[in-house]
Amino acid sequence: MDKPILITGGAGYIGSHTVVALVQQGYYPVIADDFRNSYRKVLDGIKELIGFEPPVFEIDICDQKELELVFEKFDFKGIIHFAADKAVGESVQHPLKYYHNNIGGLVSLLSLAQKFKIENIVFSSSCTVYGEISSNREVKEEDTGGHLNSPYGVTKWIGEQILQDFQVANPEFKIINLRYFNPIGAHPSGLIGEYPIGRPNNLLPFITQTAIGKQDQLKVFGNDYPTPDGTCIRDYIHVCDLAEAHVHALHFIEGKTQGGSEAVNVGTGRGTSILEVIQLFEEISEKPLNWKFEERRPGDVASIYANAEKAKKLLNWEAHYTVKDAIEHAWKWEINLNNEN
Repeated sequence: MDKPILITGGAGYIGSHTVVALVQQGYYPVIADDFRNSYRKVLDGIKELIGFEPPVFEIDICDQKELELVFEKFDFKGIIHFAADKAVGESVQHPLKYYHNNIGGLVSLLSLAQKFKIENIVFSSSCTVYGEISSNREVKEEDTGGHLNSPYGVTKWIGEQILQDFQVANPEFKIINLRYFNPIGAHPSGLIGEYPIGRPNNLLPFITQTAIGKQDQLKVFGNDYPTPDGTCIRDYIHVCDLAEAHVHALHFIEGKTQGGSEAVNVGTGRGTSILEVIQLFEEISEKPLNWKFEERRPGDVASIYANAEKAKKLLNWEAHYTVKDAIEHAWKWEINLNNEN
């Protein structure tokens, strides 16, 4: 209880793995989640992995009055902010939902961080803030300014601007924006993993659900991108590596004697195409996958992968798992889920 950390969206995909990583490093996670994008079942897996059930508050963080009750119960040493809507395609169709939740939630959270003087903040940002600047190359943190392809990406960019302005006005605050690339995989134990509500928006859970019969067919959106095989290239990072990055980020800002803000890429530095992911899955599972090409999807960029040198130098962090590891762990998680049903 001496190092309580507020985890908004802590029952979600990345949040749940970060809860486990935090406990392993001596922190006490407190989860705030409204379960719009997560299942309560994940709490069972968390409990089995960490040996106890962390406090969970089922609230919408946009409700500042409800959120304040959580702040009153704990002397938080830091905040890791995940809670947000996150599907690029959905954001194009429902932009107001994304502006309301992603920006409103952040403002609500920062208002309370200011009131309760919680000065260490790690923000879940995204490589979507780079927009269309990449052309089959890695991107560095200073490479911002490209056209943003989706309202989701805009909300992450605005979120970073809000945090920057907030830090200038409150110079004692220490803030780090982690710009994720594409999280995939599951905990190696198979006890927690990606558990999408309804039809998956992300590639790997759609692959595993198709292979196991929950989905009829995988659709690959676009085969005419300017990439070697015509499909989008992404920097796929194992979710456990990403969770560890949050712990390293928290250590980093805790050790700073002065306030400030930083943006840091969290990726592997390597790009993998959608077709390569499909081929790897078929090799690992020994199952042929039912898939077909469809038209391009609005909001997708052709190719983006990280220059991750800043994370290594600043946070003493780098990815250790491979894409193959992530696929193996995601498939184990999917099989476990299927066996329980």
